[in-house]
Amino acid sequence: MLKNLIEAFRLPFVGASILPFIFGSVINRKNFSFPGFILGLFAVIATHISANLVNDYADSRSGADWQDKNSYKFFGGSKFIQQNIFSERFYLKFAILFAIISAFSVLLLSLVLKTFLAVFIYGFVIALSWVYSVSPIRLSYRRVGEIAVFILFGPVLVMGGYFIQTKIFPDLKAFLLSVPFGFFTTAILFANEVPDFADDNKVGKNTLVSIIGVDKSFLFYSLLVGSGFLSILINIFKGFLSPWAGLAFILVIPAYSAAKIIKNYSDSKFKLIQSSKLTIAIQAFVSICLILVTLLS
Repeated sequence: MLKNLIEAFRLPFVGASILPFIFGSVINRKNFSFPGFILGLFAVIATHISANLVNDYADSRSGADWQDKNSYKFFGGSKFIQQNIFSERFYLKFAILFAIISAFSVLLLSLVLKTFLAVFIYGFVIALSWVYSVSPIRLSYRRVGEIAVFILFGPVLVMGGYFIQTKIFPDLKAFLLSVPFGFFTTAILFANEVPDFADDNKVGKNTLVSIIGVDKSFLFYSLLVGSGFLSILINIFKGFLSPWAGLAFILVIPAYSAAKIIKNYSDSKFKLIQSSKLTIAIQAFVSICLILVTLLS
């Protein structure tokens, strides 16, 4: 039961939001607020889980996750609804529960920070994370889900962590530092959209793959990852990151491998599991690298 809950909540993937938030929190460590950091972290985790759950609920309702009932772990949903392990109602109830937990954390955070700006920012974040999946807006069905993910996993998390520690929002430096995280996390989404394309297309779920085409999707994937590395370089030149951040460029090697897999095996879901794994690893290790470099600088 516990294993199923972990998979249903997609807990292993929550690191994609935790790491950018940590990075944003350590950009400026003067007068570091540990209570603010912990409350912010709770809000980040709960919001991510809520978004994961409502995504499975919405993709079940639309029929997208019913096209292929096999579980691939990295894309296509958890399949627990399709396998009669959990119901749609279960997913919706827990999505609401975690949204409430995150809202409560943000309310406490606003009291700690003595500003309700955090509440307004959170309102935008939770709304965007839900309309990404839920009708009638369903951004992920209208070729703009990728933009939403870029915003949520880049600027929102990094600038949010920065705001908690500095009470400064918006901030150009924090925004520029958030851009690599936005690109690498969007690359994860895009890598997962390639194997899902045929199933999504049957129910009118239009992702960027429907514009670019499966055969050329490796080019856009390469553009996303390349833009991530380029934005790191820009931050180094501007002095926002230490030159040691250049160590992250070693991850160009697995990025090339992932792009090659997408190019050569775009019609094989099982082969594309590897490109998803590699992209998740790239985002995680780049994030860890930038966190360590920032802490040691």
